[in-house]
Amino acid sequence: MLGLFPTTARLRDHRLSVELDHAALVAAVIRREAAFLETGVTAGARVVLGHGEGAGFIVDLLAAWRIGAVAVAVTPSLTPAERLRVAASTSPALWIGREETEGVAWLPPQAPVPEHAFPARVVPKAPALDAPALVLMTSGTTSRPKGVVHSHRSLHARIALNLAYMDRRDLDRSLALMPMHFGHGLIGNCLTPLAAGGNLIVWPEPGMAGFAMLGELIDTHEITFMSSVPAMWRIVLRASHPPQKNSLRRVHVGSAPLSVALWESVARWCGTRRIVNTYGTTETANWIGGHSLDDGDLADGLVGRPWGGMIRVVRSDGEFAAMGEGEVAIATPSLMTGYLDEPELTAKVVRGGWFLTGDRGVFDAAGRLRLIGRREHEINNGGTKIPAEEIDLLLERHPDVAEACAFSLPDAIAGEIVGAAVVPVRPRIPTAGELLAWCQTQIRKEALPTRIFVVESLPRTERGKIDRNDVRRLCLAQTSE
Repeated sequence: MLGLFPTTARLRDHRLSVELDHAALVAAVIRREAAFLETGVTAGARVVLGHGEGAGFIVDLLAAWRIGAVAVAVTPSLTPAERLRVAASTSPALWIGREETEGVAWLPPQAPVPEHAFPARVVPKAPALDAPALVLMTSGTTSRPKGVVHSHRSLHARIALNLAYMDRRDLDRSLALMPMHFGHGLIGNCLTPLAAGGNLIVWPEPGMAGFAMLGELIDTHEITFMSSVPAMWRIVLRASHPPQKNSLRRVHVGSAPLSVALWESVARWCGTRRIVNTYGTTETANWIGGHSLDDGDLADGLVGRPWGGMIRVVRSDGEFAAMGEGEVAIATPSLMTGYLDEPELTAKVVRGGWFLTGDRGVFDAAGRLRLIGRREHEINNGGTKIPAEEIDLLLERHPDVAEACAFSLPDAIAGEIVGAAVVPVRPRIPTAGELLAWCQTQIRKEALPTRIFVVESLPRTERGKIDRNDVRRLCLAQTSE
C-alpha cells in the first residue's frame, strides 16, 4: 500500500508537531515493521491497532501491510473486558495500544521520528489482492464484537473511485479530524488524500477544545479539504470563529442525516458551497456517493449519485428496482469480503453481490438517492411506519432547537408512539408544549411526536453517533426522577 502514495505525499501530526515527507514515512514504517517482526508477527497474522494516535496509527497500519499482516482497527476507548472480547474474536498475534491485553503480545504506540536513514531490507512480496487487509471492529460492549473485513482489492477500489470523483487539487492540504478506527476517518479522510499525493494533517478526535480552535487551525495550515459529521458542526458553529483565508475548497459531511438548514450553515462557516453530503457504510469502505450543495435542487437526506458501482432499492415484495422507495442495496467493487468468521451474518446482508444496507431511501429518475432513515429506527404507530430520522430533521428546523433525536415509546393502543429529545439553542429554551404545537402545523397526524423531552445534550457512541436506545433511557429516567 505504500506504493499507492506518490512521493509528493506528506503526513503531519498536529498534536505531536511531527511532519513526515515520503522518505521519512517509508523509514518510519520500516522501523516499525522491524519491531513487529521481533514480536513474531508473520504474513497473514492479525495486528490490532488499538491506539488511534494520528501519524503513528498510519505508520503502524502500513507496517502491518508491509509484512502481509492484517490490521484490526479498534477504538482506543475499549474497556479491559471489551479488549478481551475483541482478542477472543480476532486471535491477534500483536496488540498495539496504551494498555496490555491479557494473553496477547503487546507494543505501546510510538510517535514516528522524521528521519530518512533506515536499514536496508528486502522488499516484501506484495500480498494477494484478495487477501484480507483490514478489519474494522465494533467494541463488543455486551456481545460478540462484529468485524468488517476488507481486502486489499476493496480498499484500492474505494480509494481509486474516491479520486475519480474528486478533484485532486482539492486534496492539496487535508485535515483529518475523524476517529481513525473506522472507514470514514481512515479510508476516506486519510488514505485517499495521501494517495492523491497531498499533504495530510492529522488531529483525530480533537474534542471540544480542539473544535473551538478549528477556524484558526484551518487558516494556520491553509486546509483545502476535510471530512466531518453533522454532530461536529453543531459544536463548531457555536464554538469556533470561521476561517478567514478562504482556503477550503471541498468539505464532506456524512455518517448521519444532514438537513438542508445545517448544510447551508456549514457552507457559510466554511466560505464555500462545495459541501458534499456523502453516503457510505463500513461494509463499502466509506463513501459510495454524494451530492454537493452547489449542485442545487436540495432536500434533507439527499446524497446524490453513486461514485462507481450501482444502487437499487428493494421494494416490499423483495424485488430490486432502479427507481422508487425501499431498502437501499449497493453493488460496488469496494464491498467487504464479509463479517469476520460470521458467514451466516454475511449471507443475510450480501445477496448475489448486493449489499443490503438496512437504510431506507428513494431513488429518483435522475439516478439520485435520498435517504429516509434506518429500517431498525422505524416507529410502528398503529401499522404506519415512521422513520425516526424524519422527526429528527423536522424538529431541527425549529429555530430554538439545536439537535433532536426521535425514538419509539410503547403504547397499549397504537403499539408504538413517537417520542423525541431536543437540545435547545440557548438562551431560548422552548417548552415541550410549544414544540408539540409547532409540530402540528408541520407534519401529518400519525407522525406527530406524542412526548417531547428537553435535554442538555444527547448521548453518543464512541464514533460520535447517537444511540437512540440510550436517548430513550435518558429521557425516561429524567421523567422518573
